[in-house]
Order: sequence, then structure tokens, then C-alpha cells
Amino acid sequence: MSTDIRPRIRIPQGIQRGDVIEIKTMISHPMESGQRKDDGGRIIPRMIVNRMTVTLNGRQVFEARLEPAVSANPYVSFFLKCTQSGRLDFTWTDDNGGLYKASRDLTVA
Repeated sequence: MSTDIRPRIRIPQGIQRGDVIEIKTMISHPMESGQRKDDGGRIIPRMIVNRMTVTLNGRQVFEARLEPAVSANPYVSFFLKCTQSGRLDFTWTDDNGGLYKASRDLTVA
């Protein structure tokens, strides 16, 4: 796993039970599509984050499959109806099997 690949996550504060919130994520990743060539004319191999999953207390609440047309440092946001507090676990997987994880606490009043 590369140390320069970092996920960023934003979760609103002051969440009340039943609120629908927007969770914003971005992961720093080069997202090479496999369609460009290097200076020597060789194709640069595809290397993208191809999957993102989010679980709340172990139950999956979001999944996205990303394709080569997604830009470098992909930004993903999604909405979640909040019924309970817990731990949100975020996982990104890339073509080389790299696994990037982050967790945040979700506090519902």
C-alpha cells in the first residue's frame, strides 16, 4: 500500500435521529486509466480505485463501483438516513489489490 494515498471524509455534526445527511469522501489516488502512453510510447497500465464500500456497525450502507473514466483523486458523496450512532468503516480497493481504510464515528442525538 502506498503511503501517499490518503482518504478524506466529511460528516456533518449535530445529527438528530431520522436526519438524512450527506457524507463526502475523497481519496488521493492517481487513477491511471490504462489508455495513456509514457514518454517511450508504452501503455501505462490501468491502476484505479475500482470499489468503495461503507459499513455502519458492520452493516453495509453504501457501495460504489468506479470505472476508468473517474478522475484522479475521486470524490464520492452519498446520503444516509441516520437512525443510530456507530462506527462508519470506509474501504477503497484498487486494481492492484491495494486496500485503503478509514473509520469515523457517527453520533446521533
